[in-house]
Amino acid sequence: MKSLLLPLLALFAFTLLPLHAADDPRTPALQTADDERVAATLAGDRARLEAIYSDDLHYSHSSGAVDTKASYIDALTGGKLKYVSWEYQERSFSFPAPGIALMTGRARVKVGKADSAEMVLVFLGVWREEKGHWHFIAWQSGKLPDAAAAKK
Repeated sequence: MKSLLLPLLALFAFTLLPLHAADDPRTPALQTADDERVAATLAGDRARLEAIYSDDLHYSHSSGAVDTKASYIDALTGGKLKYVSWEYQERSFSFPAPGIALMTGRARVKVGKADSAEMVLVFLGVWREEKGHWHFIAWQSGKLPDAAAAKK
């Protein structure tokens, strides 16, 4: 009996410890979903964007402008807004509640056409599980000053 007690206690204690987000089995699915979101954004592909964004999307740009799902997709597909490149410098996920994932990090983003502007953003993205699939529901970003961006 004594020989079984210690392994059982260790197993019980391990199940109570939270997983690091990198070890969480949901993380690869979210990374894949976010990679698809970025690819669809760069392509301006309406069908792919419709599929990945939640109907409740609240997208707050670093400029302070706020979009809904409809207005953001219209801007991306209608030529009003064009992302030229998107490169993550950091991206991590955490899971504060069932069916919710927070994505934080820093990305170098190039926006525009002929007169494109490159910037480094820090961000918070929120994913929500809806009908068994992860959908992007919220975004808030801030632009780092040029000097701060160069140091990181």
